[in-house]
Amino acid sequence: MRGDATLPGTAREPHPYLLDVVSVQSQVIYGRVGNNVAVPVLQGGGLSVAAVPTVLLSNTPHYSSVHGGAVPAEWLEGYLYDLGRRGALQRLRAVLVGYLGHPDHAAVLARWISRLQQEMPGLLVVVDPVIGDVDVGTYVAPGLVDAYCRYLLPLATGLTPNGYELAQLTGMPTGRQEEAMAAARQLLGARTRWVAVTSAAPAAWPDGQMGTALVTATESVTLRHARVDCACKGTGDLFAASLTASLLDGIALPDAVSLAGSRVVEVLEQTRAACCNELVLTPGRPLAGIHDIRATTP
Repeated sequence: MRGDATLPGTAREPHPYLLDVVSVQSQVIYGRVGNNVAVPVLQGGGLSVAAVPTVLLSNTPHYSSVHGGAVPAEWLEGYLYDLGRRGALQRLRAVLVGYLGHPDHAAVLARWISRLQQEMPGLLVVVDPVIGDVDVGTYVAPGLVDAYCRYLLPLATGLTPNGYELAQLTGMPTGRQEEAMAAARQLLGARTRWVAVTSAAPAAWPDGQMGTALVTATESVTLRHARVDCACKGTGDLFAASLTASLLDGIALPDAVSLAGSRVVEVLEQTRAACCNELVLTPGRPLAGIHDIRATTP
């Protein structure tokens, strides 16, 4: 005999798949950057995630061949709109924004996030303003720095630029520790409560270590972690996703930043040991515990 759901008058509409996080950033066919890093990290923290691509590429452009390109802005807007139409955002807790393929993407995202914030005042919005790095310079489309500043930075709960990106966003020097802290404070605002600057002030790094500068309205601290000789792409994406997962798990901000740095170190060590050209993530591995932070971060 069939279940009661097949009897007249008893059929029910299926419930929507409810999301904890919407992650809006790059996607590649081969490699571990953007959503290819963020999604497994967030899912490893027990979160349901929608991966929304801003670009779709065969791989990152530093390889000898690359195919694909930026998603049209109207497609991006449609992806986001349809998540709402499917009822998937009813319990949304966070939006994570990374690499954008075109300045128009920032305007599309700003309209969408602004509407969400009106409905969900406690929504966590983490923006990783991907622009470039000291070893390669700026590698995003012209106009994206201005687009981040105009549209997305004012809507962010927190920001995770690297030292180079902090300088591009503020126009201020960031080479010394006190300079990086002062520049980060310029990005705080009515909504933006914290800035975590990765690879901050390299001139101040002790041997074998790196620093992440954490700045809020009430404190400025530098959190140290080991420096691993591994140049794989995607570490900023890994940091931002790990930090987001920890914050949603109720971990206090300084500990969450330390934990994210610890996770990056762990993955880089795994990647170097495997002699791999892309980040090695252990499938299904949950985030490390707080006790691991204090063991690895002086």
